[in-house]
Amino acid sequence: MTINEHLEEYAGLPVFAHGADATGEGETPAPGEVAWCVAETGGPAFRTAFESFVKTVDTAEVTALVIGFWDMEPFPVRVLTDAAASFPNLKSLFIGDIVLEEAELSWIMHTDLTPVLRAFPGLERLDVRGAEDLVLYPFRSESLKVLRFESAGLPAEVVRAVAASELPNLEHLDLWLGIGERGGDATVADVQPFLAGARFPSLRHIGLQNTPMLDELADAIGSAPVVPRLESLALSLGVLTDRGAEALLSGQPLTHLRKLDLRHHYLSDAMVARTKAALPGVDIDFDFTGESMADRSEELGDHENRDFFIAVSE
Repeated sequence: MTINEHLEEYAGLPVFAHGADATGEGETPAPGEVAWCVAETGGPAFRTAFESFVKTVDTAEVTALVIGFWDMEPFPVRVLTDAAASFPNLKSLFIGDIVLEEAELSWIMHTDLTPVLRAFPGLERLDVRGAEDLVLYPFRSESLKVLRFESAGLPAEVVRAVAASELPNLEHLDLWLGIGERGGDATVADVQPFLAGARFPSLRHIGLQNTPMLDELADAIGSAPVVPRLESLALSLGVLTDRGAEALLSGQPLTHLRKLDLRHHYLSDAMVARTKAALPGVDIDFDFTGESMADRSEELGDHENRDFFIAVSE
């Protein structure tokens, strides 16, 4: 799996690139009708493009902002935080709408993003793609409802910082944990605060993704106090085998879930059928590029001796 396409929709709004021609006649949408994307696209540098955006668009009406490619350097946090007063109604922010043609996921460079959260206390959603040199310190937010990290290697310190943060209204959390070779050194113990439930009382979705330790995480979820109140669960894009699925099915009931995301799995066809039968009312996503285990059996070989890979490791 690679990330090849830019966002077309974000926070329930169509994405519109600043400087683009929406209709072919030079018209642009009203500031609050789209999620605005600002990026360096072979023309002006990111700083110049962002300054142009702030000057030419009524950013007081902007509720959703997408930051695209900013050159192969750490994300220029000050460009964004210095303009915070121009975005009094910003609710949703995506940092790093960068695709493979521009940079591998593991090449997207960051720095300390804590100032962004402080500068925009009204944020209800934050998505971050990439984690090279990413730093985050514990923070408090009464507003944040959705927090997502897409990464080939999410540093354990970032996971621990989120776990130590005060987020009473956080409903949706996605952590692409990645692999050690890319800096993804978090352990099952690091995510236990999310599974314990007490610190994040509003949590209704957890995604623990793009990691080789999905079987171990499935073991932990089998008895996690947070599970009864979840509406959806994602253990996808990583290495989930029959052992992990067995842990899920033998643990506490999951029949209350609306959705269970198991994409990019390594389950046998028999386990897929068993899981479907055990959770008849749950929308389960078993997709692996449209192939079943039987389709992949010749390529992958014996189930016990197969090489397993996460979805995005570069």
